[in-house]
Amino acid sequence: MEVRVSRRVPRSRAPLALALGAALAVPLALTPPATAADDAYTVTPLKFTVRAGGRTCAIDADLYRPAGVDREHPAPAVLGTNGFGGSKSDGSTDTIGKAFARRGYVSLVYSGLGFGRSGCLVSLDDPAIDGAAATRLVDFLGGKRAADDGTTADFVTRDAPGDPRVGMIGGSYGGAVQLATAAVDHRLDALVPMITWNDLAYSLAPNNATGSRGVPGVFKWQWTNGFYLVGEGQPLLQPSLDPSRINSLACLHFVTEACRTVHTLNSGSYPADRTAELLAFAHRVSPASYLHRVDTPTLLIQGQADTLFNLNEATATYRTLKAQGTPVKMIWQSWGHSGGLTGPAAGEFDLSRGNLDTSYVGRRVLAWFDRHLRKQTHVDTGPAFAYYRDWITDPDRTYATAGHLPALGRTLYLSGDGTLVDHRGKVARGSRGYTNWLTPTSHSESLLSGLIGLQDSPPRDTEGTYQAWTSAPLERPLDVVGAPRATLKVVSPKAARTQNSADAADKLVLFAKLYDVAPDGTRTLVRRLVAPVRVPDVTKSFTVTLPGIVHRYDRGHRLRFVIAASDDAYFGNRGIKPVTVISGPRNTGVLRLPVAGS
Repeated sequence: MEVRVSRRVPRSRAPLALALGAALAVPLALTPPATAADDAYTVTPLKFTVRAGGRTCAIDADLYRPAGVDREHPAPAVLGTNGFGGSKSDGSTDTIGKAFARRGYVSLVYSGLGFGRSGCLVSLDDPAIDGAAATRLVDFLGGKRAADDGTTADFVTRDAPGDPRVGMIGGSYGGAVQLATAAVDHRLDALVPMITWNDLAYSLAPNNATGSRGVPGVFKWQWTNGFYLVGEGQPLLQPSLDPSRINSLACLHFVTEACRTVHTLNSGSYPADRTAELLAFAHRVSPASYLHRVDTPTLLIQGQADTLFNLNEATATYRTLKAQGTPVKMIWQSWGHSGGLTGPAAGEFDLSRGNLDTSYVGRRVLAWFDRHLRKQTHVDTGPAFAYYRDWITDPDRTYATAGHLPALGRTLYLSGDGTLVDHRGKVARGSRGYTNWLTPTSHSESLLSGLIGLQDSPPRDTEGTYQAWTSAPLERPLDVVGAPRATLKVVSPKAARTQNSADAADKLVLFAKLYDVAPDGTRTLVRRLVAPVRVPDVTKSFTVTLPGIVHRYDRGHRLRFVIAASDDAYFGNRGIKPVTVISGPRNTGVLRLPVAGS
């Protein structure tokens, strides 16, 4: 049945679960210009029966067909799906269909497996399950199969029999599925993954110390349990679930490995066997494990305000694709999962206004599809790297562009007197310590505050539970673009005695972060980002890669580097583990900053 009216999004019976879903997905909305005619396309609801993850289930989809597109006048296609907790009918997903149909693309949007009215379990965008299911939709667009009601798509441009000209777009959960699909189906012609992950092990339990492979990170309990609540609470969002979406009483709607991973993380105990299982599953469903099979041109868009999937995730994906020769470009926009309910900055691609044609990011998306789907080879798809600058007020100049990511161009040293100095010879000898409490004493963010509409309290650290090093006031602005890196050496006899335990939870945990201190003493934790570390070996120095930022430290401001014992958004140390940091000119901590224009 075809309809020509836009459907309104039904409201949920579960406001809290919906709020969690909205925050977790920060879904992609591409509302087309208001001048577009309502009869510019038709919408056909479709069902597809697929086999995925050992189960037979239905995929709920909508096909948007532009007016005038038929077998004699075919058009390329755009495929999209929802963020975590959403569906094809939410205000962020169906607008993908509307926006691109009004621009002459055939659009197919669908509810991801385990969400909306689609069947099967939530499997975290596993290529063998979610990716395989998406290939059945590519089959439909390529004329290799029909929908369950017999509908066919003989009006999609094809590069070969069964090979449709098709791109994918979507955010967060709807971003990773693109890479998962491209890994198992090389018919895709263009991808635009937004604010998504590279490695779920890093996303949900990050360890920002290099050389930490095989060592579990620090559990990001707020975000992870938010995901889990939305997934397991699906009956509140979608009554009368398809039986294919029910797993067991112990694990209602996820694949079993996902539940076991969350249960292990929440236990706070990480013995070797369970840790190996956790890391193996997280790696298997992450782009980091299958990017070598992705050759589809990819435009990565990642958010600076994102404590769930930070800029380091997109950077890792970008570097892998680029190194193997896959066409790839990357944009760091302002908004991401953190603060996603408050809307983007002025001039940015706006989810509520849908300024696809007038915003920088929106124009880049359109150019990407024009080049790779419409084969308009004259279209300029933009520079290799672009990033939003919140200190620029002119909306036409907020994005800076570059041919590559900035290098680590500024080095500062951690002096024993608590200062950050620009030369090793200026380092004063000194020894300073801190200790953790049994409860968290530092605060970076609260997911719950944002969900219920409260202003989150400012980041804070409790005296005696952290150490800080502060620079002199800057004589000129310093633009940091990328991931700062610190090399550290700490002394903790208690941690040294426990770190070789069979349980990795006995290793030392700390949190590195970088503040901007204004002349009046006001401190800003840039984007509320922290670098959790489970130190591999406290008897050796280690390097910490902080989350990427785009931030101007203005003239007169000071940089403050902090090592804290805890953070209330994460699990922390098991037991009390005092830490001492010793500094001297020949042996001290080093902070390196990626500086724009260096």
